[in-house]
Amino acid sequence: MKYKVGFIGCGNMASAIIGGLKNKADISGSSIIVSDASENALKKAAEKLGVNTGDNCMVAASCDVLFLSVKPQYYETVINEIKDNITTGQLIITIAPGKTLKWLGERLGADKKIVRTMPNTPALVGEGITGVCKNENVTDSEFDHAMSLLQSFGLAEEIPESLMDVCVSVSGSSPAYVFMFIEAMADAAVADGMPRDKAYKFAAQSVLGSAKMVLETGSHPGVLKDMVCSPGGTTIEAVRVLEEKGMRSAVIEAMKACTKKAKGL
Repeated sequence: MKYKVGFIGCGNMASAIIGGLKNKADISGSSIIVSDASENALKKAAEKLGVNTGDNCMVAASCDVLFLSVKPQYYETVINEIKDNITTGQLIITIAPGKTLKWLGERLGADKKIVRTMPNTPALVGEGITGVCKNENVTDSEFDHAMSLLQSFGLAEEIPESLMDVCVSVSGSSPAYVFMFIEAMADAAVADGMPRDKAYKFAAQSVLGSAKMVLETGSHPGVLKDMVCSPGGTTIEAVRVLEEKGMRSAVIEAMKACTKKAKGL
């Protein structure tokens, strides 16, 4: 069955999702309609993604699945604009931190089918991970369909809504931490004489490979770390300095601050 999918907001995340839907969910550009406050964004979407474009109300009225992919601060304005165009049978998928199912239901209507998600930017390369929860109006088959759409641009995992703010810190925002780590590793390599292009490649591939080991071996990260740390060797010396400088504590405190911020949105 072909679904008509709509996007209100067509920034980087929406573009990544659309790419996944076209490449892996067998949804053609002609079955996707998008709107955006920026005319340039709409033109880019039409030209590069091959989708249809329209205004917010047109998108809301013409699709089976509706992604609300605007920034959290615009949610209330957009919902007020489109709520009379949304039907009871539509599946609404949100990607905004801080906007709970209760908050969304109060504004969209108590009978609306809402799936709340938190994707991350690696979706741009098909390697995202998305936390997902739903309200009581979404049937099991509808939720399965939503999950199949979300899995077209990476992994998708159902979690309790109580963990959504934690999902923001551990996956939604965490690519920024990882990019900082890669940048710092590359800077150190450059300081020791490696050309910068090589430094970024070595650092990024090492992070990619290490993450893949965690996912594919199922081993505890501490066990994998110990495998690299030979007695009296170079790696354990680097680990000692990282511990001395408070790396773990810095990451934990940063993520706790991120979660706290998400709860307040």
